[in-house]
Amino acid sequence: MTIIDTDIKGLKILEPKVFTDSRGYFFEAYSKRTFDEEIAKVDFVQDNESCSSFGVIRGLHFQRPPHCQAKLVRCVKGRVLDVAVDLRKGSPTYGKHVAVELSEENHRQFFIPHGFAHGFSVLSDTAIFQYKCDDYYHPETEGGISCIDTDLGIDWRIDSAKAILSEKDLRNPLLKDFDSPFQY
Repeated sequence: MTIIDTDIKGLKILEPKVFTDSRGYFFEAYSKRTFDEEIAKVDFVQDNESCSSFGVIRGLHFQRPPHCQAKLVRCVKGRVLDVAVDLRKGSPTYGKHVAVELSEENHRQFFIPHGFAHGFSVLSDTAIFQYKCDDYYHPETEGGISCIDTDLGIDWRIDSAKAILSEKDLRNPLLKDFDSPFQY
């Protein structure tokens, strides 16, 4: 597996070694030993999956302390643009983001530690998206910032007039109006 550091400390892109032959392909998607040694010691406790159609933007979501979630995400069908925004107060990259295309073809994964908002846009007709989390879902601690906040400078690669967002995501505050509970 190749581990790629990004411009923001803690965010990592994982590229598995894919073995292909006439039958198809095989790769190791997750190894706790490798993850603990080369990325971070994380105890994943919950796996989630979503299916979305072209133009959907989900995010930018997080859970507040004490139930922050680190995530390891991947797209197993279709193609998405996955985005993480640094929300850690005092971070030199506060408010900055990293975007990475995840697809069934490139098999990439993206690790997002605590202190980041996370979201993705669907670039294919449909996408099946999976993620591991290191804490369970706690609705009382969920939060978000607006994925359409132009100050974030995110190019979702979707015509904003045609983007499909949930009612909840449309109500998320802009970053400038957000008091982050995360510390660097």
